[in-house]
Amino acid sequence: MGKLDGRVALISGGARGQGAAMARVFTAEGARVVIGDVLDDQGRKVAAELGDAARYVHLDVRDADQWAAAVAAAREAFGRLDALVNNAGVVEIGTVDEMPADAFMRVVEVNQLGVFLGTQAAVPALREAGGGTVVNISSVDGLIGLKYLSAYCASKFAVVGMTRVAAMELGPDGIRVNAVCPGVIRTDMTKDLHEMQVKWLHRTLPLRRFGEADETASVALFLTSDDSSYVTGTEVVVDGGWIAGHLTP
Repeated sequence: MGKLDGRVALISGGARGQGAAMARVFTAEGARVVIGDVLDDQGRKVAAELGDAARYVHLDVRDADQWAAAVAAAREAFGRLDALVNNAGVVEIGTVDEMPADAFMRVVEVNQLGVFLGTQAAVPALREAGGGTVVNISSVDGLIGLKYLSAYCASKFAVVGMTRVAAMELGPDGIRVNAVCPGVIRTDMTKDLHEMQVKWLHRTLPLRRFGEADETASVALFLTSDDSSYVTGTEVVVDGGWIAGHLTP
């Protein structure tokens, strides 16, 4: 038996990187998944790879109507919704004195508003299913600051705060809400890091390597499965020791 047999999960940002890894891990453990993303070709490709256990829907997480349609698609295709993973995210780099306001707000709208709208859209279906789980993908940058990432850090700190509040509000309905805080994970978001940054990270991270998308996905699986049945309102850090401290290069 799989850890998610009979369950239906909606994963935002599921077309690539961590989201696609979650879709693969979840279906391998018996779940049926709805992959939401704005990358239509890539999202359809992942869904086709997973066969009858997956569907793809176009989902701009900033749009409440598109969230409603994604939840409806899950219920139409699979009859219910048991789990939500708020994974979609973007980053903008810039100093606090120079970052344009529209760039800042783009990050906030995707990373922060998107989590709020997704949770809000999913809750009625989760209640109807008799309970369920919400996993919000925050970041180590939702726990510590990092230069040039004011918008990203602000949005990811907000995700941690919303996670705790939602866990308190939804716990009586049998809905558990937790956050995952990845560090440097090998995805499209980190592929453009400068060579010097990569070398420095490999020298200073306690585990001396980047994380893999599957390593984040396995934690999302844990928080979605009954293995974490008494875990809610908290963060699981998946960072290779980043916030524990840096080794001397």
